[in-house]
Amino acid sequence: MDTRSPFSPRYLNRLSDLDGGDIAEFAGAWPRVTVQRRQALLEDLEEIHLADDLQNFEAVARIALNDEDPGVRTRAISILREYELVDLLPRFIDMSEHDPDVSVRAGATAALGVYIYLGEIEVISHSKLMRAEECLLKRISSKDEKLVLCRALEALGFSSRQEVFGLIDQAYTSGDVEWLISALFAMGRSANSHWNPMVLEVLNHTQPGVRAEAASAAGELEIKKAKPILLELLEDPDIDVRLAAIWALSQVGGSGVREALENYLESIDDSEEADQIDNALENLEFTEELRDINLLEISEDGDDSYDPSEDEYEEDIDDLISEDGKD
Repeated sequence: MDTRSPFSPRYLNRLSDLDGGDIAEFAGAWPRVTVQRRQALLEDLEEIHLADDLQNFEAVARIALNDEDPGVRTRAISILREYELVDLLPRFIDMSEHDPDVSVRAGATAALGVYIYLGEIEVISHSKLMRAEECLLKRISSKDEKLVLCRALEALGFSSRQEVFGLIDQAYTSGDVEWLISALFAMGRSANSHWNPMVLEVLNHTQPGVRAEAASAAGELEIKKAKPILLELLEDPDIDVRLAAIWALSQVGGSGVREALENYLESIDDSEEADQIDNALENLEFTEELRDINLLEISEDGDDSYDPSEDEYEEDIDDLISEDGKD
């Protein structure tokens, strides 16, 4: 509460895994902390959690979820969505529909994507999945701000409901850049190769935001045919596009990718890009190990007529997938 001196970062980890007594004490002090410090504190806690998932700031974020300041509530949602807390589903639905601040509504709407994913992999009940889906479909057809509607489409990207397919296609062909970006985001979440040609089509879009999201979608969908363009995007003038291309290449993999990333690492001075390449190289190693395991399984079955490590085979995979996106 002393705004005359900076809050020491060494105290931040102390806010992880608060017990009952500490929670009560923290909740009592929280309203007397300035708004700016409350916002900054939650922003720092979110960064720490993303870097170290052993840190748990759920208790702090739950308190902040009731804050009078919309910026604090928005940051609390960002933290809590990472914990996949089933009991917060009704609260996020309510906030997505009724919070007076558009950023909070958008944040709560985006958080519902977690429950769509959990429902699709059958971690939560079908009834809870349906509640999340119905809320998002209601949001996207409402007269709310475009920010909320776009977040609803992105959250629905995980859904296998038939109407979602049409909503993504409608957003993609709308001619609106914001809707196009959200459509690409949803495509990346869909695990549906039907979208591959549409993602490839906009990898060289004039808008950097579109190029970045298309690169991310190409990585999530593991589109092998995107590799040449992704390699070109390493030289894109926009850093967000370059960062997206770096990570996407680690997901797509294939011959020459490791060498290209290592060569690019030697040629740059930017620390953010260097960190991204280091992480991408680690992910690429993991991706390659998974492919080696798959090759071993194929070999054990006695079918060694194809080598998925070859680019020609990888690029032909897309042609062997039916139009409805199922292998």
